[in-house]
Amino acid sequence: MTVYDIAAQLPSIDVLRQRCKALAMLDAILGGDHYTYDPAWGTDQAASMRNGSGEEYDIVFTTDGTFIRGVYHESPMFGYTNGQLWPGLLDGLPDEFNSQVTEPAFSHPDGTLNASFILWRRNDDERWHAGDNIDFSPACDDEVDPDGSWLLDILFDDIAEKYREHADEVYQVALPRPAIDHVVAFLPLTDAVIRALNPEASPAHVRAEAEKLGYPLSADPGDEPNRSTPAT
Repeated sequence: MTVYDIAAQLPSIDVLRQRCKALAMLDAILGGDHYTYDPAWGTDQAASMRNGSGEEYDIVFTTDGTFIRGVYHESPMFGYTNGQLWPGLLDGLPDEFNSQVTEPAFSHPDGTLNASFILWRRNDDERWHAGDNIDFSPACDDEVDPDGSWLLDILFDDIAEKYREHADEVYQVALPRPAIDHVVAFLPLTDAVIRALNPEASPAHVRAEAEKLGYPLSADPGDEPNRSTPAT
């Protein structure tokens, strides 16, 4: 799998933003910080993933569109030529996203963008884009997923099942699928859903976090999770 495969499967910008908020909400309920969402990243909004082992991605939602950069340290494409970007990653990048390439939070100390994969989509684009004609062949001998863009596959249509697997592996908890589906579907958050996901969580604290994220809250906190709601 490469960034081109990921680009073909990512949802629209609006759906991606909702899914990013849902991941952050789920992690907030569990007391984790693997997935986060900042609704005030300067003048933009940003979703981030940090797995604690150096793998990461950032998704920046700007007024012009969305820019994604990620790092997979096991990739032969990471640290290519003394920390310089792998050739082609930025080929074709629109000028609207140039400020993301020089963003200090995403850069090495020398100012070079820290990334093994890049994607972008302007608001009026019909699809996601990656660098033109990236040559993966030198990186493919030891790695079947050469650039690490698979880190984004939790944002595909099977997000609820992928998050259930994530919680089992990272937090070592078995979550009820209906409650995950409820959050992924962006249905108003209830105390019942919070308790189903984490009986030890403080509903007041979680609801405060939901307000920060821009996640909807139920007027009746005691409503049960919607067991018929499919994952989005």
